[in-house]
Amino acid sequence: MTATATPPPDAPMPPDAPPEPPLPASVTAVVGLLVLFEVTSGFLQAGIAPLLPDLAGHLGIGSAALNWVVSVQLLAAAVCVPLFGRLGDLHGHRRMLRIALALIAVGSVVVALAPDYATLLAGRVLQGPIAALLPLEIALVRDRLPVADARRAIARLVGALTVGAMAGGVVMGLVDSAFGDLRLTLLVPAALAVICVPVSFVAVPESRNRAGGRVDRAGVVLLGGAMVALLGGVSGAEGGSWASPRVLGPVVLGIALLAVWVRVELRCSEPLVDVRALADRTTAPFYCAAFLFGVFYFGSQAPNSTFYAADPEAAGYGFGLSALSISLVLLPGAVGSVVGSLGTAALARRIGYRPTLMAAFGLVALTFLQFAFVHEEVWQMAAGSAFTGLGIGLALGAMPTVIVEASDPARTGIAAALYNNVKTLGGAVAGGVFATLLGAFHSDSTGEPGEGGYTALWLAASAAAVVALAATAFARRREG
Repeated sequence: MTATATPPPDAPMPPDAPPEPPLPASVTAVVGLLVLFEVTSGFLQAGIAPLLPDLAGHLGIGSAALNWVVSVQLLAAAVCVPLFGRLGDLHGHRRMLRIALALIAVGSVVVALAPDYATLLAGRVLQGPIAALLPLEIALVRDRLPVADARRAIARLVGALTVGAMAGGVVMGLVDSAFGDLRLTLLVPAALAVICVPVSFVAVPESRNRAGGRVDRAGVVLLGGAMVALLGGVSGAEGGSWASPRVLGPVVLGIALLAVWVRVELRCSEPLVDVRALADRTTAPFYCAAFLFGVFYFGSQAPNSTFYAADPEAAGYGFGLSALSISLVLLPGAVGSVVGSLGTAALARRIGYRPTLMAAFGLVALTFLQFAFVHEEVWQMAAGSAFTGLGIGLALGAMPTVIVEASDPARTGIAAALYNNVKTLGGAVAGGVFATLLGAFHSDSTGEPGEGGYTALWLAASAAAVVALAATAFARRREG
């Protein structure tokens, strides 16, 4: 699930900000419409997971290539979040919210009706603005509502995203079991996305404040080009051929574009991404941890689903589960994530936010180790999923606060947005890296990754969590 960072519940609003009058329509009604958008967002993001094995069979693609179904959406999101946020500041958050919803609706319909793999990936790219919905909605309610109402509205929006994600997997599994048709099943969330477009024209007011300046077009183009080149190069190494020109060429190009992008951002008065914050010694370790969090959080979604669906007699591993059964095995993880995120504040009051984040990473590292070495029974995977979800929920709850507190107080909004971008980039990179790991253990007899590929992937995810824990532990504390 691509949830964006939000300010901590007790984060102060600007002290000199004048009181904002209420919305012209009922606050409850308008926030209710935004809640609908977030429920749909969570539904779309989580609902695809149990259907991934069926998608692979429907389109005739392998498990390694399936990682790109998740990765390309994250790649598009990494560019859309800062771009749509900046365009919202300049031209109105409601306007950009409507554009985002329209693109998501079109992308969802394309995904549902895609006749081939390339069309499916194009639809997933169009769904990229889904990660920009919550930031746009938060900006809208903070512009239009008094402080207390805005905080309550933001809490409702974040809760709605979580509820939608919890329901998405189970409902999609049930629909797939009832219809027995993948295309009809995918049209259900597509219909929800389409409904949201006209609803956004009903009563949602436009934000009143506008920022000056312009969009960093060079930053958008260079960042997007660098990520496409890097991920394209990594995808060419699915068979382990890292020294081949089709891998080295795009990777070198991607690194060169990133270097140019950094120089452009440093010189730009209104950069797309605050690169200087990434290099700050007090915050850089936490951004590193956020990137690694994106690696194991997003990167493991597709492989876990394909492992559950694998035929144990043919592949030598897996459980041959249907989409509904996969959604039920994933459900403990979703519940654990909700429990962890809701319990973060209580735990942090006892031990602090940084120790809470370290404990979350440690728990995630241990559960991925369990996946690597103990995965013979469904109940083992379901139990591990619950603890992985708990660790992920704690991390999602603690990381924004840790990063904001380590940042300059005058730059908390930038810090929170940058955290979300870095986390999403980690997920995009993970799709290519994990596809490479699975491809390196390709089985000639089945045409699918061998069990060793999944073991290597889970060990890599565990290692990422350990490095994130170390980065959090050894980060310098902000003076003053």
